[in-house]
Amino acid sequence: MPDTCITQLNAALQSRVSDARLIISALPQVQLKLWLIDPSTMQRPFSPEETQRLLEVPPYWCFCWASGLALAQWIIEHPEVVAGKRIIDVGAGSGIVALAAKHAGAREAVVCDLDPVALQACRANAQLNQLELHYSNDLLSESEPYDALFAADVLYDAANLPLLNRFPDFAKQIIIADSRQRNFTHPLFHKTATLYGETLPDLAEPEEFRQVSLYQSRSLTQGRQSSSRTSD
Repeated sequence: MPDTCITQLNAALQSRVSDARLIISALPQVQLKLWLIDPSTMQRPFSPEETQRLLEVPPYWCFCWASGLALAQWIIEHPEVVAGKRIIDVGAGSGIVALAAKHAGAREAVVCDLDPVALQACRANAQLNQLELHYSNDLLSESEPYDALFAADVLYDAANLPLLNRFPDFAKQIIIADSRQRNFTHPLFHKTATLYGETLPDLAEPEEFRQVSLYQSRSLTQGRQSSSRTSD
């Protein structure tokens, strides 16, 4: 099954870039690996046809984006956020955030992505790390509440912003990581940290895109502040 899955993912990738392929890639500061695009196949100039295909249906799932990696590292450092909980990773891509949550002790981790190939990549990455994930292609169809909802790299597209107002319908706690939006404000969320992240394979992104903002739902932030005052 894993070999068949990777063959299908390589075929999907090569339908955009003819000689691209996936390789197993270790990640920094987390004991996880992902099937990511081989950087050696990205050295040559892409043809106009390849560029057009990449723009039409970007294979986001074959990269580990800076915000996703930074959020995964943060989860590993703060396992209490997910331990024993049911979580969902929205716009999952490679599934790195859900995998980190499961690795850190989440009771159930669900990856949610509209792209069926991304969900297939999540399956391959779950098999690679010998972790169990569950799969959803539509957040709005989820009927059972989650303890926590994570979303990395979703703010870059203005079409996604209305979805932020719906997130509280699906989870008690919401944590968003983003490296593209600057001066982002929303009544439901509060910036709590700036993390460092890098996209893998390296896309030579400017330093500003390696600064990842972490936003948490105000109820989560207030709860932590209350706990802190209580402990004092």
